[in-house]
Amino acid sequence: MDRQINSVEMEQRKGRRLVLFPLPLQGHINPMFDLANILHSRGFSITIIHTTFNSPNPSNYPHFTFRIISEDLPENNRCTKDLIAFVSMLNAICGSPFRDCLADLLSDTSEEPIACLISDAILYFTQDVANELKVPRMVLRTGAASSFCVFSSFPLLREKGYLPIQDSQLEEPIVELPPLRVKDLPVIHTNDPEDLYDVVVGMVEQSKASNGMIWNTFEELEGTSLATLHQKLGVPLFPIGPFHKCFAVTSSTTSSSLLTHDQSCISWLDKQDPKSVIYVSFGSLASISETQFLEIAWGLANSNQPFLWVVRPGLVHGSNWVEPLPNGFLETLGGKGHIVKWAPQQQVLAHPSVGAFWTHNGWNSTLESICEGVPMVCMPCFTDQKVNARYVSEVWGIGLQLEKGLERGEIQRTIKRLMVDKDGENIRERTLNLKEKSNLCLSESGSSKQALDSLVHHILSLESLTFHTH
Repeated sequence: MDRQINSVEMEQRKGRRLVLFPLPLQGHINPMFDLANILHSRGFSITIIHTTFNSPNPSNYPHFTFRIISEDLPENNRCTKDLIAFVSMLNAICGSPFRDCLADLLSDTSEEPIACLISDAILYFTQDVANELKVPRMVLRTGAASSFCVFSSFPLLREKGYLPIQDSQLEEPIVELPPLRVKDLPVIHTNDPEDLYDVVVGMVEQSKASNGMIWNTFEELEGTSLATLHQKLGVPLFPIGPFHKCFAVTSSTTSSSLLTHDQSCISWLDKQDPKSVIYVSFGSLASISETQFLEIAWGLANSNQPFLWVVRPGLVHGSNWVEPLPNGFLETLGGKGHIVKWAPQQQVLAHPSVGAFWTHNGWNSTLESICEGVPMVCMPCFTDQKVNARYVSEVWGIGLQLEKGLERGEIQRTIKRLMVDKDGENIRERTLNLKEKSNLCLSESGSSKQALDSLVHHILSLESLTFHTH
């Protein structure tokens, strides 16, 4: 019976196209392309609309169709200095070119009809365009459900006096959102704090207006937060993650990375003892001072653990790469340290030599670490990373947060506690338990597999709403 239904459904999906629109930042492009592959494997045709800024390479994805919009971002507003100003600008200037592109796709009778638009939740202007063109819109939220609970509470947090944040309040608990403290709120430095509030409220309100939300998470990890959001948002939620585990990761796997992976780190890892290496990477956007960089370097060196450190060009203020390191720094460690500009992170975390991950706690990194059973040292930089880090250390108990700043002694002690002491054994056990759950949720009867089946049904049902007058 199931086989008959599946074959009927596959026939229904043939000739059904989905239009996806990612936010043009690395941490958002990756999950959107993973989602595109997942939905393509379920029989849908995929068209990607993308900006000229950080545009993907279409030749990596011959099974997708690509359409580019010219958003004409000013050179000085390309997210290097003020991320929120960049996001505000995208929502302000992309409306017209995006509308023209989507209208063009809708009017093209040589292509399959469009069943649904799926946009990044942060590109909230797309809801008005979808309404105007009478196309159902779903959103992909690339972050955690737990952090979205906090974003959805911004009006309450402002009303209660937690926002805007005052330095004198940082350690205060937020009684409405345990176990968060004021310093864990997902904020970021921006020239105009009101911009942050407007972006967050726009994202939440236009998600409520959508036909449903897709999440790169799973029920067993964030069931409580998902239940809260279901009540608050009033739209269908589809937790179908972890996306990246739907496909085997190999060195030849097509990557949506905007930076080139240095594969030398894999052969270096091959020479290390099991669970001995601390992998260090702070993502594609974070930046640190030269002083912080040197404290990290000496903290790693003094830990006596082998380390693989991703130092992205531009990570250190005022330096191209690793120039601030003392001459001969790596050589004095006798092969215990390896530094690269960018690493194939999923392969690294899956490597048997890796025993811990020092991370900025972006959601992709956090989820990838959970899926490989690798405990974390948490050093969040901004926005949802702060919530993720608090959940990793206090709710799930699968990592330790660097609370006292970047000081080499504190770094050394934290690494020892995680990788050598009894504390670390308990943390590792909890992490491996979550890893097992992340595998089970994708099995035939697992929660994410069932949510994906429901998502496919839901997208097909939207056709009856497809206000198709085109």
